[in-house]
Amino acid sequence: MYLYNIKYRIMGALELREELHKYIEIGDNKFLDALYKTAKEYIEQKQLDRMITEGEEDIKAGRTHSLKEAKKMVDDWTKE
Repeated sequence: MYLYNIKYRIMGALELREELHKYIEIGDNKFLDALYKTAKEYIEQKQLDRMITEGEEDIKAGRTHSLKEAKKMVDDWTKE
């Protein structure tokens, strides 16, 4: 395991992609399903994290809406 960690730290993005492609080519359905779910969850979490950060920045900058404004926005969205 120790040697794997050293190799992983030295590998760049291109090498990691190439190695992942090898694993994908030889992986069975169970492996592919696990890899897909992990990758999808990771990407979705990164998107949520980015949205939270943007929201926090909006709050700090004073870009907020009152409850009344927010309710009107939701009402307008649901009418479309």
